[in-house]
Amino acid sequence: MNVREPEITSVTELTDKELTLRWKSIDWKRVKEAVNNLQSRIASAAKSGNWKTVNKLSRLLTRSFYAKLLSVRKVTTNKGSRTPGIDGVIWSSSADKMRAALQLTNKGYRAKPLTWKYIRKKSGKLRPLSIPTMFDRSMQTLHSLVLGPIESDTGDKASFGFKPYRSTKDAYSYLHICLSKKVAPEWVVEGDIKACFDEINHSWILDNIPMDKRILKEFLKAGYIENYHLFPTEKGTPQGGPVRREVMPWIAVQSAFLSIQNVSTLMCISGNGFVQSSEDNEV
Repeated sequence: MNVREPEITSVTELTDKELTLRWKSIDWKRVKEAVNNLQSRIASAAKSGNWKTVNKLSRLLTRSFYAKLLSVRKVTTNKGSRTPGIDGVIWSSSADKMRAALQLTNKGYRAKPLTWKYIRKKSGKLRPLSIPTMFDRSMQTLHSLVLGPIESDTGDKASFGFKPYRSTKDAYSYLHICLSKKVAPEWVVEGDIKACFDEINHSWILDNIPMDKRILKEFLKAGYIENYHLFPTEKGTPQGGPVRREVMPWIAVQSAFLSIQNVSTLMCISGNGFVQSSEDNEV
């Protein structure tokens, strides 16, 4: 199904009133259908290994005005929508949101430094939370629309962490099936890769995540501001960014594989595999 996109007017040509009317008149059902259509085509191409088509469709999706509208809507309706980044900007009005969608583009994109805030964990320890600007969150969300369908059709089917409609309970159910077979494994080893997502090497991410490398590098190398000083981000993925949720499945699966590949006998799943959730890795 092909959904024709509307002609895009330059944001400088529109008043706040016109921007507001345009945002309020958006047919969100049509927007979602158009985005889902492209995502389905990306998933199908990825499943068949046609990466030339994947790249072509990925470019179409990240340039799609419908995808930009949906990205801005996601960012402005989630629980962090009232939390600004380093520029102090939040998009609260319909005019703000429409203006943002019209300005969202890969061309000349530069990510702003992250704001760091500390949150207290259940253990009492403080954990840094990195917060991108609203614009950077929208850019990350836009590119996440591409990563999701690729990972869903090429990723490990025994991976349950950081995926829509999958949870730790699903991982346990999968383990139950494995352990209930007539010839079942005798052992389950629970593992936790310490600070995996905070320490992951940027070179590995850039080499293995199938998206625009320049844009991905902007996400990873934005730096962060703490106590009015700018620091580089040389490793790890930003905790507060939407793209982290899409990058995580690849990192989690690869990290778990690297941690167990030297084990002489793996006894959880036939085929020497593992079950991964957002909490732990079950081998």
